[in-house]
Amino acid sequence: MIEFLEDESRLLDFLSQFMVFMGLLSFALLRFINMPYGRYTSTAFGPAIPVRLAWFIQELPSLAVPLYYLASQPPLTTPSQLLMGFFICHYFQRTLIFPFLIRGGKPTPLLSFALAFIFCCYNGYLQSSYLVKYSAFPSDWTHDPRFIAGSVLFFSGMFINIYSDHILRNLRKPGESGYKIPYGGLFEYVTGANFFGEIVEWSGFAVASWSLPGAAFAIFTLLVLSSRAQQHHQWYVEKFDNYPKSRKILVPFVY
Repeated sequence: MIEFLEDESRLLDFLSQFMVFMGLLSFALLRFINMPYGRYTSTAFGPAIPVRLAWFIQELPSLAVPLYYLASQPPLTTPSQLLMGFFICHYFQRTLIFPFLIRGGKPTPLLSFALAFIFCCYNGYLQSSYLVKYSAFPSDWTHDPRFIAGSVLFFSGMFINIYSDHILRNLRKPGESGYKIPYGGLFEYVTGANFFGEIVEWSGFAVASWSLPGAAFAIFTLLVLSSRAQQHHQWYVEKFDNYPKSRKILVPFVY
């Protein structure tokens, strides 16, 4: 049993490092190709899946896996319980709420769906296994400045992400189609307001957990979503002559 735990601990370290590698590879590839979803959907990437169904199924592992770990393992320390709660809170919203709020939405190509599903299985296992089996937080970790600052960042980012998605959903009036320029919230300053929120969210999780798996997920999120924000920004600038010139790509007033 001890040997298995040592092997799994090394596996989690490897999976964390490999996640960063995948993020770097995705960042490089997305310089040249658009991720095939939403406005970039293409039949070249496989059969289309209804967008609500695709979102629900692809995000489900990141909700189901941590719930399974919580149900099947001995009670956790308070810091581990809270951090697992953060993770579950995000994916509860992304799995059981967000998909069913989507208005219209283009179908998701099979390739995009499959990649997202595999990643959610991968990351759900990585974060859950680490927090349940291998995290060793001191009893007063919830009073540590890293946990406090990380928690503030996590919930601030989550609010920005959810509110930005709300703005995007309500751009069109009933019966309207096509794309519009988003205004309000952080969209007044950046194109990728929803992406910025998610990056802040998982950066906060990494700080609060002060762990290699948490840091790997935050770096992966930054690399992938910054590329998507760049693509979105370029698309808006090319499509709308009146797109605000002062609006940055991802970080207000900076980038």
